[in-house]
Amino acid sequence: MESTTSENADERSYTDNSKSTKQQPKQQLSKAMEHMRFAVTVDPIPRSSSTSTPTSPPLPDTATPQTPAEPESDAYGVPASIAPIRKPAHRSHSPSNNQKRTDPFAFGSRFLEEGDNIFEFNAWDHVDVDPAYQTFSSEQYERQRAEPVSDFDKKRFNDNPEKWWNIFYKNNKTNFFKNRKWLAQEFPVLGEVTKEDSAPAVVLEVGAGAGNSAFPILQNRKNKGLKIHACDFSKKAVELIREHELYDPEFIQADVWDVAASPESENGGLPPGIKEGSVDVVLMIFIFSALNPKQWDQAVKNVWRVLKPGGQVLFRDYGRGDLAQVRFKKGRYMEENFYVRGDGTRVYFFEKEELEEIWGGKQRSSHSETDTPSGEQTNGQADEPPAQQLLSLQLDKEAEDSREVLSTESQRPAFEIVHFGIDRRMLVNRQRRLKMYRCWMQAVFRKPGHQSEVPTSTLRQDKEKEDGEGEEA
Repeated sequence: MESTTSENADERSYTDNSKSTKQQPKQQLSKAMEHMRFAVTVDPIPRSSSTSTPTSPPLPDTATPQTPAEPESDAYGVPASIAPIRKPAHRSHSPSNNQKRTDPFAFGSRFLEEGDNIFEFNAWDHVDVDPAYQTFSSEQYERQRAEPVSDFDKKRFNDNPEKWWNIFYKNNKTNFFKNRKWLAQEFPVLGEVTKEDSAPAVVLEVGAGAGNSAFPILQNRKNKGLKIHACDFSKKAVELIREHELYDPEFIQADVWDVAASPESENGGLPPGIKEGSVDVVLMIFIFSALNPKQWDQAVKNVWRVLKPGGQVLFRDYGRGDLAQVRFKKGRYMEENFYVRGDGTRVYFFEKEELEEIWGGKQRSSHSETDTPSGEQTNGQADEPPAQQLLSLQLDKEAEDSREVLSTESQRPAFEIVHFGIDRRMLVNRQRRLKMYRCWMQAVFRKPGHQSEVPTSTLRQDKEKEDGEGEEA
């Protein structure tokens, strides 16, 4: 993920903010977890220290003979021939004044332009994919649908999802995901609530894992009224948080909680120690995608219940077309956009309109006659005898009535969609010459009202737009 922009790319960070002095083996991850290597780890890239003499001086601005570029490699099945869409060049490329070099955590300002060397940096922002990638992705989806997960395995993975996350954290402990120091860049309010002069605030992280989001927030805490609740439905993950050297129940409380818990469950389906309407900020980073789509409605209701009026959800998750989806092979497809990884954990890939429906309280639109391309018939009714047509219409009406009752009984709460951004980023493995197209959905959802004193967060993407408009003015 964004951690690939770290200055110390050849050193691996852990949740205790120490650095591993042991050289990391190439195949440290199990084969089943290789699908996430490029998202959370960095392949070692030889670098010279600041005190040593550079092995090769910077190239001058004048033209010099160029050695042939090394061939690129296919990235997890995606052909190297697929190229990103470049923007017109408008920034300096001189090594002495390279305007693309910036704070490693200041995302969003590194655009791939004509003349850029793709492998100069670890990541490029706002990269659009070309039609060739979209065609390749569509072909991959068709192959995935043709060879889905068996019914037996689908039931096995859906009936007890926490089992697979317990195994995951038992095997990987705290050394898999890097600390998410970039969160305050993406959601500036997370920096605001830690300040000494900020109002008291309660932050609930859903799907806290080993504390890679909670502990960076805690370390910046100067606000004596800030309390962090870190919840996960994996008992092993919660144990890892409680065993952390920075864990102090006065400032951070870790508990087992399923965000899709039924209201009839313990504590009314709410997290331990949290009352209804008591939370200012809910943090959901790559957690909603781990739920079965059937659990979404209950999860949204529970988040609504814990938030104060005016409270907010900071949301980041996978988007449709992300490399992690495109590269899935046979036996991983469960249903549309929903997969199971090799380690048994599940993942869903969202579209913008889909999330707006889920969090905006809109009922899922059903396909109607207007959805059918001109000249095509629906349900084959045109070729059916009149009696069969009537029976089909009656069955359709009964199904629609059933859906209406279900919608009334399980009405979604309607959050205000304050900000929504699609983060398309191309990550680069310079050592292995790989291009990896990532797509993440990022949003701020707000519960109507004004009880929470915490200001509603912006998104880094929206802030960039505002800054750009200010400069143009």
